[in-house]
Amino acid sequence: MEKAVGSPLVMDPISICRKARRLAGWQAELCQAEPEVVEELARGARLGVRECQFQFRFRRWNCSSNSKAFGRILQQDIRETAFVFAITAAGASHAVTQACSLGELLQCGCQAPRGWILPQPSGLPGTPGPPGPAGSLEGSVAWEWGGCGDDVDYGDEKSRLFMDARDNRGRGDMRALVQLHNNEAGRLAVRSQTRTECKCHGLSGSCALRTCWQKLPPFREVGALLLERFHGASRVMGTNDGKALLPAVRTLKPPDRADLLYAADSPDFCAPNRRTGSPGTRGRACNSSAPDLSGCDLLCCGRGHRQESVQFEENCLCRFQWCCVVQCHRCSVLRQLTLCL
Repeated sequence: MEKAVGSPLVMDPISICRKARRLAGWQAELCQAEPEVVEELARGARLGVRECQFQFRFRRWNCSSNSKAFGRILQQDIRETAFVFAITAAGASHAVTQACSLGELLQCGCQAPRGWILPQPSGLPGTPGPPGPAGSLEGSVAWEWGGCGDDVDYGDEKSRLFMDARDNRGRGDMRALVQLHNNEAGRLAVRSQTRTECKCHGLSGSCALRTCWQKLPPFREVGALLLERFHGASRVMGTNDGKALLPAVRTLKPPDRADLLYAADSPDFCAPNRRTGSPGTRGRACNSSAPDLSGCDLLCCGRGHRQESVQFEENCLCRFQWCCVVQCHRCSVLRQLTLCL
């Protein structure tokens, strides 16, 4: 069966490069010519998985990255898989872009105009945003692009080249189309949250001139946006030739580029299932008083729950030592946990 490189290996681009004899095209070229970029792509994929685990921490499937079970989840065209592909593609773009700005990659650096017109900061003269109040500095200051802008275009390019590579490109494959769409939706989430930051220049603290640059969002904001899109994901089906996607319900409007797509219903994830990759929820900590997804009624799938005393070790009695170390003791703490049966 044809599959996009959204297979389990995409979670670890380094592993893909170790199998370089089986690679072709852009993946092989990146592995051989730019291994340091692949390192950043791998870091971004891990960032994406950690963010998935944070955003799904109260759900029955909590993005557990056990390799075999995770791989089985990724072979299904369900909502959870859509989120994983989007968040890891976003992580790859975010990590490469950040590495460029920090000077950790020789191939790239800060964003610089390359023959196109960059968007103008809002609140300044001639900008698409609302002008500042009449007579205010914001309404009258001059500005220019400068500083060290984050080059999201470069991050997107490398994420796209590596994460979107496919085998057997000549054949129609609905799964590949869905995965590629979700990859791009993840990258669009990073771009849509990118903001403009400015710094004032002038005598005596005046703001006679502003220097502005594009700034990556914190990745937590990208994860929160993609979680919203996970909840509003669109179900699709393939055309007869497998070369396009249509809404599964004909009366619904076609999804746009930013939407997440899926093609099959998710399992309930209540019980362990080797076929689907579900680890089940037995032994998961839950909140006995919460009515939401973290509550025991929903998380434990109606099986009930139990109380258990668990001993943890954590830092305590921390003191700052000049200069510049924080020294802590280790203390044992007994906590009452509520666990699913």
